[in-house]
This record gives sequence, C-alpha cells and structure tokens, in this order.
Amino acid sequence: ELFRDKMKLIAAYALLVLGGKEAPTSAEVSAVVTSAGGEVDEASLAALFTDLEGKDIHELLAKGEEDLKSCVGAAAPAGGAAPAAEGAPAAAAKKVEEEEVDALDGGMDMFGGGGGGGDY
Repeated sequence: ELFRDKMKLIAAYALLVLGGKEAPTSAEVSAVVTSAGGEVDEASLAALFTDLEGKDIHELLAKGEEDLKSCVGAAAPAGGAAPAAEGAPAAAAKKVEEEEVDALDGGMDMFGGGGGGGDY
C-alpha cells in the first residue's frame, strides 16, 4: 500500500511537470491526487519533496531508464517470449483452416420449426 501511495504522488508530480510546471508544489501534487479520487499521505508527500529537493526530475527519469536497461534479468523473458509469440499466429491460422461443423446437421430443430423431425 505504501508503494502504491508513493507511485500516485510521483505520477501526479510527473503529470504536473508534463503540463508545464517546472517545479510543482506539494499543494499542487496533493490537488492532482485528490481530484482523481485518491487520498494523500502527508508523510509520503513530505518525503517525496525531500527526496526531490535540488534534483531535476528529467535527470532522475533518465537515470531510472538507464538503470532499467542494465537489468539483465528483465531482458531475458522478453527475448524468450518472442519466438512463442511468433509461432502463435501460425497455430491460429491452422485452426481457421479446419472445417466447421454445423450444430444443426442431421435435421434437429430444437424450437419445433419444421424439417427436424424430432420432439425437441
């Protein structure tokens, strides 16, 4: 829950920066979160602004992106999943080629409309 609260605050801060605010205030971040129906934990909000003090958000995001790229484990599943995804359309195409069977073959008419010859 704490992680989720922090992410809401970071997202609100980032939205304000994207909207043109060079240095959003804690009141502005709080307003964004509450206008979206969220609640603001004042201690987390204060901690965020303490952590961001004297730092450029664009530099922090660039560093975070580089850190994610350096994670070897994160790249492995994506590479391993690609061949399976490539094979999936071929399997789906084979299923489409199969002959469809009409459920009413054999003359059964469950609503009593004619031609079926059954009691249904």
